[in-house]
Amino acid sequence: MFARVTHYKMKAASVAPATALLEQMKPQIMALPGLIRFINTMNSDGSGCVISIVESREASDANAENVAKLWSAFADHLESAPSAEGFEVIADWAD
Repeated sequence: MFARVTHYKMKAASVAPATALLEQMKPQIMALPGLIRFINTMNSDGSGCVISIVESREASDANAENVAKLWSAFADHLESAPSAEGFEVIADWAD
């Protein structure tokens, strides 16, 4: 498994509309090939990160163009472009 962690910063006034847009886009996000889990975190100041667990680094890389299109829907809400990095998953525990 592979994890892509993307840090972002929404404009403070855009937290609510960005959250609503995210909910609308759930089917598109969850349809990304190889996606196992999607977690989006955001503080009240608009700072947050997305943690996507994907089958492999190759699957994550293959989704890059589609992910960029999804992020483009948030262009008016973002303070700056999101910053992503990837990691091999060495543990995935749940209670």
